[in-house]
Amino acid sequence: MEPDLDRFTSRRSTVYGQRGVVATSQPLASEAGIAMLREGGNAFDAAVAAAAALNVVEPTSTGLGGDVFALYRTADGDVGAMRACGGAPADATIANVRAALAADEGVDGDEPGEVEMPATGTQTVTVPGTARGWEATAERFGEFGLDRLLRPAIRYAKSGYPVSEVVADAWTQAETLFETDHAREAYLFDGESPSVGQRVTLPRLGDSLERVAEAGADAVYTGEIGEAIAEEVQAAGGLLTVDDLADFEVEWPEPVSTTYHGAEVYELPPNNQGLIALEALNIAAEVGAGEYDYDAPERVHYFAESLKLAFHDGHRYISDPEYEAIPPLSSTAWARRRAAEIGERANHDVGFGVPDANAEDADTVLLTVADAAGNVVSYINSRFAGFGSGLVAGETGIALQNRGSSFSLDPDHPNRIAPGKRPFHTLLPGLLRFDEDDWAAFGVMGGYMQPQGHLQVVSNLVDYGMPLQRALDEPRWRYRESGALAVEPHIDGSVGAKLSRRGHDVTTLPASRFGGAQIARWRDGVLSAATEPRKDGTAQGY
Repeated sequence: MEPDLDRFTSRRSTVYGQRGVVATSQPLASEAGIAMLREGGNAFDAAVAAAAALNVVEPTSTGLGGDVFALYRTADGDVGAMRACGGAPADATIANVRAALAADEGVDGDEPGEVEMPATGTQTVTVPGTARGWEATAERFGEFGLDRLLRPAIRYAKSGYPVSEVVADAWTQAETLFETDHAREAYLFDGESPSVGQRVTLPRLGDSLERVAEAGADAVYTGEIGEAIAEEVQAAGGLLTVDDLADFEVEWPEPVSTTYHGAEVYELPPNNQGLIALEALNIAAEVGAGEYDYDAPERVHYFAESLKLAFHDGHRYISDPEYEAIPPLSSTAWARRRAAEIGERANHDVGFGVPDANAEDADTVLLTVADAAGNVVSYINSRFAGFGSGLVAGETGIALQNRGSSFSLDPDHPNRIAPGKRPFHTLLPGLLRFDEDDWAAFGVMGGYMQPQGHLQVVSNLVDYGMPLQRALDEPRWRYRESGALAVEPHIDGSVGAKLSRRGHDVTTLPASRFGGAQIARWRDGVLSAATEPRKDGTAQGY
C-alpha cells in the first residue's frame, strides 16, 4: 500500500543556513551532506556524500549500478554540467539484442514487433556511470577524496539504519523483482522487504563502497567489481563486457538554457530530456500561462497544453546527439510556432509520444546543496525504475540499472539501440538564475514527471513569487501516457471540473505519483533550502 499522502498539509518551512544547506529525500543522507560541510568540505563534497548515502538508505531509487548527473554554479561564477551516463554494450546491435530476446522467449524474432525491449532483465543493463561521476565531481571541485566522502554511506551500510516510510513501501518491489539467491540475500531479510522503522544492514554493498573508497572508481570499471558486473550480465545472456566498463568516461557538456520571465533556467542537453522542460517554458510564456490567478483553471490548462506539445516533440526527437540530429527545441522561434496550436480546449490530436512507458512512474533521487562561498549544486543519481534490471552483480550488493529499456528495436526509431549509444535519459537536475547574485539548484524526481515538475516549480517561484517550501508544497498536475491529465487529490475540486469542461480527461492520482522535489538557494550569501513533502526527506542548514 502506498503511503497515505492524499491529504497532506506541509508543516515545513523554508530552511536557512549560514555555511551551507542540503536538501535530500532521506534525512540520513541530508545529515551525511551536512557532515561534510561541517568538516570543511564544500557543496560538491556534500553532494557526493549525500548521493552515496542515498545508495544505502534509499536503495529503492539509486545505486552504484546506475548513472549520475549534475548542474552547478561554482563560487567563481562558472555554470556547468556533469554527465556520467553509460551507453549500450559494444555488441548491442539490434540484431544481437533481438536474437537474444527471441531465444529467451522461444520465438524466431524475425517479425517486426515480435520481440521488444523489456522493462527489466539483462538486455536492459547499460554501463553504470555512478562511481566515475562521484570521483570526477570530487576531483574537479571538491576538497575531499572518496575515502572521506563515502564514510557515512559505509557506516550506514555496515552498522545499520532504520528504514523510512516511503522507502519501505518502495522496497516491496524487490520481493518479486529479484530471482537469484544472491540478489535476494543482498536486499531481502528472511525473504521479505523491511517494514517501516526496521533496522537493516547492507554489508555486501558496504564492502563495495569500501573498495571504491580505497581504490577509487577503478574498482568498478577495471577491478573485481567490474568483473562481477560483467559476469552477472553475461551469465544471464547479456552482452556487457569488462571492456565496455573500462572504456567509460565522464562528460562535461554545456548546459542548455532559456530565459523565462527574466530568470535563466538551465537544463541538461540530450540525451537527457531537458529540452522538453525548456520548450514547455517557452511555449507557456508565449501563451501567457503564468499571467492567470494561481487558482484559475486557465493557468493549469495553458501550462499543461504547453507541456503536451513539448513532450510530443521531445519524445520524437531527443536521442543521443552523437547518433541523431536534434532540432532547436528550446528556441523561441520553435515555441512561437507550437504556441499557435494551443486554444481554449484540450488538443487531443497531439500524442504524448512516450518512448518508454516503463519510465512513467519511475523514481530516483535528486539532491541540492549550496554553500556560503556561492557553490550551488543540483545532483541526481539513479538506476531508473526502482531496483533496476533485477540483476545484482555477484556478491557485490550492486543492483544494476535497467536504463536500456528506453531503447527501441525499431531500426527507424531515433532511440534505436546501437553499440555504445546512450539511451534517452529522464534524469533532470535543474539550475535557476534569478539575477547575478541569486541562484537556485532544484529538481523534481520521478520519470516523466521531471520536466512537468520543473515547469510547475519554476513558475511557482518566478511567476508567483512563492517561498521555496510553498513552491514545492502546492498541488501538482501531470500528463499521463494515456493522454489523461492527472491531478492531486488536494487540488481545488472546482479546478478539476472546469478542466474537464475544457476537454481534458481529468483523473486523480495519489500524491506519491507527483514526483519528489528538492531546492537549495544562494542569494547574495544568504542560504535557504526546501524539501518535498511527498517524500521522507529533510532540508538542513548549517
